[in-house]
Amino acid sequence: MTKVNATITGVAGYVPEHRLTNDELSKMVDTTDEWIMTRIGIKERRILKGEGKGASDLGAEAVKILLQKTNTKPEEIDIVITATVTPDMQFPATSNIICDKTNIRNAFGFDLNAGCSGFLYGLETASKFIESGKYKKVILVGAEKMSSIVDYQDRATSPIFGDGAGAVLLEATTEDVGIIDSKLQSDGAGRIHLHQKAGGSVKPASHETIDAREHYIYQEGQPVFKWAVSKMADISVEMMERNNISPEDLTWLVPHQANMRIIEATAKRMGIKKEQVMINIQHFGNTTAATLPLCLCEWEPQLKKGDNLILATFGAGFTWGAMYVKWGYNGK
Repeated sequence: MTKVNATITGVAGYVPEHRLTNDELSKMVDTTDEWIMTRIGIKERRILKGEGKGASDLGAEAVKILLQKTNTKPEEIDIVITATVTPDMQFPATSNIICDKTNIRNAFGFDLNAGCSGFLYGLETASKFIESGKYKKVILVGAEKMSSIVDYQDRATSPIFGDGAGAVLLEATTEDVGIIDSKLQSDGAGRIHLHQKAGGSVKPASHETIDAREHYIYQEGQPVFKWAVSKMADISVEMMERNNISPEDLTWLVPHQANMRIIEATAKRMGIKKEQVMINIQHFGNTTAATLPLCLCEWEPQLKKGDNLILATFGAGFTWGAMYVKWGYNGK
């Protein structure tokens, strides 16, 4: 029986117009451009402005671009999955709202939350729907309005995050391309170092939680950094080894854009050159579930059919993983 792989057949990205530069941020919180660039590597990040705007607005724009680029009709889509930690609301799912805003009426949709690893977890999930043979076209979205949960009085976290969205279309192929291998992991013990304190069922919103500023990102930088460097690098090397990919065979590393030092440490551990690494953290910051598709979108013109890519990530949970993708088409 011929093996069916899920392959990415199109990618699109969208970021809001407003740029929050380090110089502007330094007027809001005690920081400097030099401090941010040295420790994180971010020059600016995009922020979604406007009353009543949420992650679905960013995701819907990415999906509209994707449908147009791939010449796909909304009614052809079977499933929409959205990876996000900043849903429009607790319910319904942001995927449902994106479907409404893009006129996708024949699909079912749901959200997926795996922190910054959400898009990679979503790729694994979407690929299985395609490989089942029952579904033909699946859209995976990574959409985040991180500015909605960033405390701009917190010097440690406010420089890191930005808003944005990316989307990919997955379809079936019998060629030797697509999603070839993956390994995803998690360890809930890490949650104490990176989480949002209030707003869930354990600690619902109240005047007290709002006054205590507990509805923003809480992060302990040092343990998160140490875990990220170790886990993201190790699992990326493992992905190379079990698929017999040498540093020379690897076309691109597509790393989660959390911190430039984490990206550099991962590339060094893999034995690859900086020229083999997709990096755009300086322009967009950490857009959480949107970092990987935004990288793929930016580098799409350079991608060639058969290119060997490793996607790697680390996020809240803790969650982490790596995926080996053999690119399915020549860049558009």
